[in-house]
Amino acid sequence: MKGCVTEVQPVPPEARRPWAPDRGEDPLQPAKDSNFTCLSEVELFADLSPQEIEAMDHMMPPVTFRSGELLYGPTKSENALFILKKGRVRVFRVTAEGKALTLAILEPGAVFGEMPLLGQRMYGSYAEAIDTVSVCRMTTAEVEHQLLADPRIAVRMARLLGDQVARLEERLTDLALKPLHARAAATLVRLAADQGRGPLGKPTIRLTHGQIAGLLGVTRESTSRTLQGLADDGFIRQSRGRIVVLDMAGLRLAADEID
Repeated sequence: MKGCVTEVQPVPPEARRPWAPDRGEDPLQPAKDSNFTCLSEVELFADLSPQEIEAMDHMMPPVTFRSGELLYGPTKSENALFILKKGRVRVFRVTAEGKALTLAILEPGAVFGEMPLLGQRMYGSYAEAIDTVSVCRMTTAEVEHQLLADPRIAVRMARLLGDQVARLEERLTDLALKPLHARAAATLVRLAADQGRGPLGKPTIRLTHGQIAGLLGVTRESTSRTLQGLADDGFIRQSRGRIVVLDMAGLRLAADEID
């Protein structure tokens, strides 16, 4: 989305934020784990045999990004599809006022990037590594000949993209109809389902208030007040960079409230 941010002034390295529009993409780094494979344990390729997975892995060498590094941005546009093997990625846009709006938090197994053939678009967005991230990248030709040509993968790809559309529609409905505390509760329910359970067996969300604020499209201060309200109600427990869901049923009831 050209023209979104104009005449950005240079910012000292120590003052830069991970989403700073003037920050270029970092060079791709080879994955250090020699046992790393991009396709194994990824749901999209669950129907492939070990031999098929090994053959395809040779075509897609993995790369790694450190926390805070950008996988891509508006200054680097290419027809490439990313497969997230390890870590989490935040996809976001930056408004003309410099505000970052998070579009999605991606978990391992996610497929994202610029691939018109599959309806995937970057549209001037950024992708930032939340943790240390390992990804594989496929070109348009590789996707067409290696993925879509296999009906097993094509069916799973269609289902995955359908799920992404459904989630986006759900978020848009929440933005239009629900008050902030209900949107926050609904966001926590979705995140808890994606990020699994912590050491105590409770659903645990490993995101900061600022990162959740990006998902809600509000300020960090408003997000902190709203999350404190949910904590006061006994639905969640907060610690630094971590939210533990104590009462999932109550959180779901709070998420269903409509203006």
